[in-house]
Amino acid sequence: MGRFDLAIFDCDGVILDSREANRTYYNTILDEFGRGPMNDKELSFVHMHTAEESIKYLFKDCAADLKEALIYSQRLDYTNFLDCLIMEPGVGDTIESIRPPMLTAISTNRSTTMPMIIDIFGLDKWFDIIVCALDVKNPKPDPEGIFKILEMLGVKKDRTIYIGDSAVDERVAQRAGIPLIAYKNSKLKALFHVEHFLQIKEVLFN
Repeated sequence: MGRFDLAIFDCDGVILDSREANRTYYNTILDEFGRGPMNDKELSFVHMHTAEESIKYLFKDCAADLKEALIYSQRLDYTNFLDCLIMEPGVGDTIESIRPPMLTAISTNRSTTMPMIIDIFGLDKWFDIIVCALDVKNPKPDPEGIFKILEMLGVKKDRTIYIGDSAVDERVAQRAGIPLIAYKNSKLKALFHVEHFLQIKEVLFN
């Protein structure tokens, strides 16, 4: 058995390639209010944060539209954007190969769209617990979601590792006091860096 009992995964950018889905979703909201599409900086922000945080960021210079944009985003049917979501190669094979003996969980800043994604991609068959932004008072980078997973599964943090792809993931791992596997992001401070999902098993058991 390896040095870890639990692997906690971020969702967007790790389990799912959702960058284009996020781009289309938020650009649709911006277009509804007569605003232009996101730039690269804005896209990177919404890719890491909750929907509410993202809307507030995109409309930070237009308070008059902010309230209506939040309401519109809640009414917008996310099923229209599911075709843009792609599961990362090797997810199923990797998860099935490490559990058992390991436990697996997801900690994500997704909120209302997460139940739909769990159902469509069958994520509940691979993960013991899935905690989204609706399950906590404080989303990532606050470690509340991480600590909730540890408590529910009865695992100590020194037997836990976190897999993420963004600066938010780097911060939440640091604040939780658990090591990070950086996924497709060599700029993050991490115990390990991997470029493909199948490399995660090698890291966990070698």
